[in-house]
Amino acid sequence: MTVRTRFAPSPTGYLHLGGLRTALYTYLFAKKNGGKFILRIEDTDQEREVPGAVELIYKSLREAGLEYDEGPDVGGDYGPYIQTQRRDTYLPYAMQLVQSGAAYPCFCTKEELQARRDAATARGEQWKYDKHCLSIPRDEALRRMQSGEPFVIRQNVPLTGTASFEDALYGHVEAACETLDDNVLIKADGLPTYNFANVIDDHLMGITHVMRGTEYLSSAPKYNLLYEALGWEPPVYIHLSPVMKDSTRKLSKRHGDPSFEDLLAQGYVRDAIINFIALLGWSPGDEREFFTLEELVEAFDLKGLSKAPAIFNTEKLVWFNHEYITRMPFEEYLAMATPWFDRALAGKNIDYRRLAELMHTRTEVFDRVPDMVRFLAELPPYSLELYTHKKMKTDGAVALRALELARPALWALEDFGEDAVKDCLMALAAQNGLKTGQMMWPVRVALSGQASTPGGATEIAYLLGKDESLRRVDIALERLRTAPEAVSSNSPS
Repeated sequence: MTVRTRFAPSPTGYLHLGGLRTALYTYLFAKKNGGKFILRIEDTDQEREVPGAVELIYKSLREAGLEYDEGPDVGGDYGPYIQTQRRDTYLPYAMQLVQSGAAYPCFCTKEELQARRDAATARGEQWKYDKHCLSIPRDEALRRMQSGEPFVIRQNVPLTGTASFEDALYGHVEAACETLDDNVLIKADGLPTYNFANVIDDHLMGITHVMRGTEYLSSAPKYNLLYEALGWEPPVYIHLSPVMKDSTRKLSKRHGDPSFEDLLAQGYVRDAIINFIALLGWSPGDEREFFTLEELVEAFDLKGLSKAPAIFNTEKLVWFNHEYITRMPFEEYLAMATPWFDRALAGKNIDYRRLAELMHTRTEVFDRVPDMVRFLAELPPYSLELYTHKKMKTDGAVALRALELARPALWALEDFGEDAVKDCLMALAAQNGLKTGQMMWPVRVALSGQASTPGGATEIAYLLGKDESLRRVDIALERLRTAPEAVSSNSPS
């Protein structure tokens, strides 16, 4: 048997992270077993379809590295792979079920259904369809269908007994038939419902294994009743635990949780996202945490799946992302960082290569980069208290003295490279009885206006250039000279 798996999203918006994980596991299982990974678009709920969502699904899967073997835009022997393009496929199978008694036409109007639902609620009963139309003689029902009267086709679930299936992760799952509703198979618009189209398409496309979320566990017994009625072998089911925001809430785009595209736009690295997502509900069985996609294929095993919900820990994702960025070849980092540098520094004469060298191991997520480097474009407002640093043994008075020494020395430099600036400031400190930090810290604060920067005083001076560095030192000197309280404390010698 050739393993054939499918990822079958509905085009209702962005690819959320739970969906991405399902797609990833489905892909990994197929590739691990030398099988085929198929993309199918399930768009029978036309009212919820979002324009452009189909193209976004294609784009997201490709950006994730999950290349499908068959699908709407790549073709294959089992197409079409978009359900609305298969709409003529489903009614014949539904009519086959009608002929066998496993389904029946229903002519109840929305108003009639609502009235009976309201009556059940008033009696304190849980509503499910009452098989009202099952009693219509088949010949009469067929005549009414052919006359153009609106109808749906419902599954005829037995009133007694159980419906069951075997799940690769959860084992034997069954439900009492009396608790199951006679769900609609074919809607009034002629399109199949999600549940019915799944069964027909999975069989016709030769799908051998179906991975999906545990929210479908309750539907699967009804699927198997359809498989039995049609005389087909059901696929192997593998239901996946949910991805949660916290212990009580599932991830949800509606509640502001990011999609895969959102994470990419925020500057998370594709491979870091995939690596992180793979470990949400699956373990390789050893201590490894870092995997390429090829290594995930090799390591993936259903035995590593967990039944427990997986918590989406943003801090862990940031950690993964930082590790991936740190291990990234420098030229790749420079290429990825450049557009983020541009957001803060476009039009400024900044050496991006040198800046990238300073930022490479400091970058956690790329969308944080602009704020980290924006001081190079414009000196931010800062408090003079920043000059006080116990470890560096500096305060306002020390800073004023250091900057008064540094200003003419920096002005006299013809070479304003990092080494020249460093040698100049170190020599000044030694000649004037200052510790290295007592010279470097005030210059760093004067140039950046920040306590934390990529690089120290000499690197920042080089990146700013001589003229801008002197301008910022002049600003610092004027502020310190006109703020007596900033220099009145006991200054270290």
